[in-house]
Amino acid sequence: MLRPRMTLAEQVRQAGVVGAGGGGFPTHVKLAAKADTVIANGAECEPLLHKDAAVMEHQAKALVRGMQLSMAAVGAPDGVIAIKAKKQRAVEAVQAACHGTAVRVQLLGDYYPAGDEYDLVFTVTGRLIPPAGIPIQVGVVVNNVETLVNVAAAHEGKPVTHKTVTLAGAVRRPVTLSVPVGTTFRDAIEATGGFATDQPVLCIGGLMMGETTEDLDAPITKTATGVVVLPRDHRIVQRKLKPAAAQNQIGKSACDQCRYCTEYCPRFLLGYAVEPHQVMRSLAFTATGNDYWNQWAALCCACGLCTLYACPEELFPKEACDQSKVEMRRAGLKWTGASTVKPHGMREGRRVPIKTLMKKLYIQQYDDPALWQAATLEPAQVVLPLKQSAGVANQPLVKPGDRVQAGQALGQIPPNALGAVIHAPFAGRVASVTDRIVLERTA
Repeated sequence: MLRPRMTLAEQVRQAGVVGAGGGGFPTHVKLAAKADTVIANGAECEPLLHKDAAVMEHQAKALVRGMQLSMAAVGAPDGVIAIKAKKQRAVEAVQAACHGTAVRVQLLGDYYPAGDEYDLVFTVTGRLIPPAGIPIQVGVVVNNVETLVNVAAAHEGKPVTHKTVTLAGAVRRPVTLSVPVGTTFRDAIEATGGFATDQPVLCIGGLMMGETTEDLDAPITKTATGVVVLPRDHRIVQRKLKPAAAQNQIGKSACDQCRYCTEYCPRFLLGYAVEPHQVMRSLAFTATGNDYWNQWAALCCACGLCTLYACPEELFPKEACDQSKVEMRRAGLKWTGASTVKPHGMREGRRVPIKTLMKKLYIQQYDDPALWQAATLEPAQVVLPLKQSAGVANQPLVKPGDRVQAGQALGQIPPNALGAVIHAPFAGRVASVTDRIVLERTA
């Protein structure tokens, strides 16, 4: 008896495909749904990062193939690849690849954060996702452009073993390239020219929404979009490294409720009940000894505009919103506000151009296209965290001393659990297994 043909969702699950734009949601879940529109998110808003543009320019055919497969899987007649118009080479490559297909290109303006799912879905379809909702609730599936390239590869039986990233900022050679998943940022940067500062700090995923760390040996995971390296004494790094208690103390004493953080908030301008200035008020109630927060942070997308652009006193409303969401989750509190959404009349006039944002971030000197490098790095060792996506961590299938082949599954996700399998990027020997697998290359 012939076995039923594997669905695309199952192929993608087995290949370990996740959101490659930073979100990390397991893609097979989205492909098991039904929708009328699939959107490829190529907006790429983080200043200095160019990996999505490189993917679209150099892998346009695979991107369109991934779109077609995804559209068929969810039953969507409409497929849209959203790209900023300024990415001319990427636009030309994708338009050529779309010719004769049901996939079309939609050009976006050069503002931040055009890639936020709520903003992107509204721009492309005119639909507003319900508060605290997800795109599928309005009949839309959104995936990063690199994710869709990985969907096409998964259909051919190829798991996710490599990641496209941009290495930017205070590096001797800004570049965009493909590396084995698990390569450390130190190895990647040193192999492509080295650091241009003797006190480097990594902004993994970008300055606005990324993670700031001094750990140069942090591994490149499936969700990494790249890194912006800055000197430790850079103004933005100094702000990001300030402890939360100090951020709160400064906000408690200095916030004058000017509302700039709220008036520039992209979610507020879309009509959602996000008001960072009201969250900042919560800092005044911590003298009781108890953390006090409110629901004005619940729908925040953590884009960082309020902290790094809007606030005239350089306070930390985004971080206050982050803390508020953590406390609400801990207390089991969920969004209970209004369900109606109406875009603000000044939405278009308050968009923040990337060039203006870069001036505010003091990074104009690092503005470099970070051109694509065709050669893939071959590190001697990689570090593979067992958890690289939303959901649960992998249960390891290997132990120290085991020999593995390129593409071999190194872990498994428990039945009925959300997560994504990790695979060996090259043939090697397992050196250690903890909450991460260290794999050494063999000849």
